Amino acid sequence: MRKLVTIFSVLFLMAATVQAQQISGTIKDEKGKGLEKATVSLLKASDSSLVKLVATGNSGVYTFATVKPGKYLINTTFVGYVPAYSDVFEVSGSNITVPELTISKPTGELAGVVVTTKKPIIEVKADKMILNVEGTINAVGNDALELLRKSPGVMVDKDDNISLAGKNGVQVFIDGKPSPLSGTDLSNFLKSTQSSQIESIEIITNPSAKYEAAGNAGIINIKLKKNKTFGTNGSVNLGYVQGVYPKYNGGINLNHRDKNVNIFGSYNYNDVKNLMIMNSDREQFDTLFKQRNSIRVLVKSHSFKTGVDYFINKKSTLGAIVSGNISDVDVNTAGPMFFTYKPTGQLNRILQATNKNDRSQDNINANLNYRYAVTGGTELNIDADYSSFRIGSNQYQPNIYYNPDGTTEISRAVYNMIAPTDIDLISLKADYEQNFKGGRLGIGFKSAVVNTDNDFQRYNVYTSSKVLDTLKSNQFEYNENINALYVNYNKQLKKGIMFQLGVRAENTISKGTSTGFKQVNDVMVPYDSLFKRNYTNLFPSAAVTFNKNPMKQWTISYSRRIDRPAYQDLNPFEFKVNEYNFMKGNTQLKPQYTNSIDITNIYKYRLTTKLTFSHVNDIFAQIPDTIDKTKGFLTKRNLAKQDVVALSISYPFQLKWYSFYAMLNSNYSHYKADFGGGDRVVDQKVFNVTYYMQNSFDFGKGWKGELTGLYISPGVWSGFFKTVAMGSIDVGIQKQLFQGKGNVKFAVSDVFSTMKWGGTSDFAGVHMNFNGYGELPQYKLNFSFRFGNSQVKAARQRKSALDEERKRAEGGGQQGGMNQ
Repeated sequence: MRKLVTIFSVLFLMAATVQAQQISGTIKDEKGKGLEKATVSLLKASDSSLVKLVATGNSGVYTFATVKPGKYLINTTFVGYVPAYSDVFEVSGSNITVPELTISKPTGELAGVVVTTKKPIIEVKADKMILNVEGTINAVGNDALELLRKSPGVMVDKDDNISLAGKNGVQVFIDGKPSPLSGTDLSNFLKSTQSSQIESIEIITNPSAKYEAAGNAGIINIKLKKNKTFGTNGSVNLGYVQGVYPKYNGGINLNHRDKNVNIFGSYNYNDVKNLMIMNSDREQFDTLFKQRNSIRVLVKSHSFKTGVDYFINKKSTLGAIVSGNISDVDVNTAGPMFFTYKPTGQLNRILQATNKNDRSQDNINANLNYRYAVTGGTELNIDADYSSFRIGSNQYQPNIYYNPDGTTEISRAVYNMIAPTDIDLISLKADYEQNFKGGRLGIGFKSAVVNTDNDFQRYNVYTSSKVLDTLKSNQFEYNENINALYVNYNKQLKKGIMFQLGVRAENTISKGTSTGFKQVNDVMVPYDSLFKRNYTNLFPSAAVTFNKNPMKQWTISYSRRIDRPAYQDLNPFEFKVNEYNFMKGNTQLKPQYTNSIDITNIYKYRLTTKLTFSHVNDIFAQIPDTIDKTKGFLTKRNLAKQDVVALSISYPFQLKWYSFYAMLNSNYSHYKADFGGGDRVVDQKVFNVTYYMQNSFDFGKGWKGELTGLYISPGVWSGFFKTVAMGSIDVGIQKQLFQGKGNVKFAVSDVFSTMKWGGTSDFAGVHMNFNGYGELPQYKLNFSFRFGNSQVKAARQRKSALDEERKRAEGGGQQGGMNQ
């Protein structure tokens, strides 16, 4: 870590002390007209490595400020034109004007030019970080949850809860739409989504008012692949992974696009069997509970997506998308729990609680969308969405007690829990933008309704029959309606200052009903636990960017956000994990609110530094508590507050065939709450560091290699659990085949088997130690092949390509790793 800090310091000081000059010039087309928004690259003459990147302004003029002495050349590109290079020139003691460069459209058979877009593996911008999954070799064979686990700044704990920059309450989006799933349902969905389906992952820590306010830590948007190439084309991919058990995946993508319509579809299959080891020691009252579990998870999933875009005219597009995921997730848990009497240290009995849970999760999504856009002017987007989730759970749980010798049975209690869950979501939203007083004004609304119905039935199983236990069964219905309005305005001022201001108003109406039976004086009577909430909040956001000198950009941003309780966390019913462990919801659980300020500096488009201050009120925490002295349960409560200070630094380096990218994320958190004094007081202070590095190698002739590393220092999960350090080293190699249409990738994840989690907690008289790990290491092989037309018509693609280039050149987007 000290070496890394030293390297950053030396680089910064060297850059700051070297005298710099200015380079300017003009780019024109074959008719002599200046080309606006052409991409201009300043390259070192010695090895053609990229130094800086800008976009041309009016009349095709470009300028590179603060250039160090040395020999350089200019490269310019424009969509639909043949790239051009200048002669080599030298920067010494005065400013340089490069002779004008002329680029022309291709002639003859090259008129249908093939445009190949190269994306960096990681892009860091002032408002978000983008992980381009398609561009990395070591992403092969991972599911979406594993990709998040290895993403810089993202933490996934032992229960698959996701946190970002030291804060929980992350809102997961799929293709720009918030997922209604949470907890186990969300983790199972992410486990059924393979990396071969994912284009990129966007991590947005301070979203503008245009985004939903949900997500205290920010938004993680998983963008699935969508082909935009003209003509008829497609791709296939096949994958094999070997850990303790073999795993298979495969898929196909098809696309047809012409000037009037774009039709696309994809199908992916995933067959995975994973092993996880989970151990825990719990001291409670006079007993030590020592549990040793092996968990086998079998996932078989089918995912599909089909849609059509109809281009009504140059301004209007009408689209429809249907997608879904059909999966079966079988979870088998086996292992003993040892009971030891603490005063004497004597083992007095053993519990064998072998759980088998057969789960199904079927999801169907439908979207209708309309887009009206005038280049540089008015834009209107309307989306209507419907999502349906049908989740089934059939759990068989025998609890068999043995004498200390482990052979003589004392007693048994066998349960069968059947718990179907139905979730339906309907939403309508509209976003409108137009030019206003020299800036950009955006307004919009969204209305969303979520209905959830969970029917939990517990049966006592006997030798020849099973009987419904009405006292331990429960039905929970939860309905939530969120209506939102927002306004957002941004403007570039003449003095090199750009600002954005916005506010979002959200009204939440929710109702939960937990019904079942309870026993009163030996009589079974029905109960109805009903709670209602109706509240309205304002969520302001603001950002100011100082970009007078593009080489030294500063951005200050602020946002207020909310995280609402998941429906599972509100149900007051007690769910049995085994005879001595329960989970229980909390109807008093309130939303948690976060105020965050980010200060970001992007130096020479490369070195990005971000400092974040966050204050969280009523933070969610998963708290261990006690029942009947020796039994424990987990429930979520609101801690009083959490304060977080986070610092992230990232830097890319490229030299000929080698590129390096490093990101350092650190955060200091202070959790504080009082649940009754004594051992029920929480006052945790923790400093956590995450370091990610990626080395990429281009060996030539289609061969590429990759070496990535991740280190996570000790920290805190869910406000209570103090964790140990963990990390991993991954290696991979890739070979292009069939003139670049085919790819073979081989990767080994966690080469040294170091991605093992563990930690402790001490609350309310319960002291816990826990640890666990998955299949380490894993060997992954993937083959992909593209077929059909690969040409992109410049006329249709120019706007989106130019917008992307402009954002990277003018917006200070940092590129990390090797271009793929």
